Amino acid sequence: MKILLKTTYQIFLFVVLTAITQIGGIVYFISLLISKKWNKKLKFKTLIIFVSLYLVSTLLIVPLIAPVFGREKVKHSEKIKPTNYMTVLLNRNYIRPKLNELLSKTEKELNGTNIEIHYLDANFPFINKFPLLPHLSHNDGKKIDISLIYETKNGIITDKQKSISGYGLFENPKSNEYNQIEKCLKNGYFQYDFPKYLTLGKINNELVFSEKGTKKLIDKILKNQNLGKLFIEPHLKSRMNLKNNKIRYHGCRAVRHDDHIHIQLK
Repeated sequence: MKILLKTTYQIFLFVVLTAITQIGGIVYFISLLISKKWNKKLKFKTLIIFVSLYLVSTLLIVPLIAPVFGREKVKHSEKIKPTNYMTVLLNRNYIRPKLNELLSKTEKELNGTNIEIHYLDANFPFINKFPLLPHLSHNDGKKIDISLIYETKNGIITDKQKSISGYGLFENPKSNEYNQIEKCLKNGYFQYDFPKYLTLGKINNELVFSEKGTKKLIDKILKNQNLGKLFIEPHLKSRMNLKNNKIRYHGCRAVRHDDHIHIQLK
């Protein structure tokens, strides 16, 4: 029974680490083999081996292999940064080179403004159609989520966010705006506002949604010919008076998009 429980636990960890990071399960399996062969008594030996191997793999090995699968890391710059560096550590920051070009061109369009591009989940480094949970479509290197823009109560745009993860703090519909969220939830799509459980904590409660800042960011993104679609919740599209036909509704089977912007290549 003890062996069965241990094996079940190890399989569970393998599956979870693979689902979260793509490479974590394989690294864990290798760590178990090394730990078994290494006849040194050391507290947390397997954990130490795993963390060491994982960091080396994520920071050095994976970036070298990813181009074989047509992907590369999101290129950081003065205005392009991850909202949360866990995105990088979990290997969720890989995209196709054309998407890096799109982000770079958008950054140039934003020169002279204090608006930055803070990205959230993109894609894993390897294998098309490998799911990046909890997303439905982030599986081909063509997609990336971008944080909304916020400002102080005095109207000064800031690069800060309202949740640690960047997800889950919604800009809800006003009383006079169309409420797609309510419609989806009433129709049984219970997962639609699931990101509210993924904030990892609320911060900067004094900030408010920047309509002008987010609209300017979206307008600059829309200038890119390689852009295929942009998803944002219908009430925010109307509020910001966005008319471009590349702005689409993502459907009730996805999750709500009034805490982030989703963009993807053609």
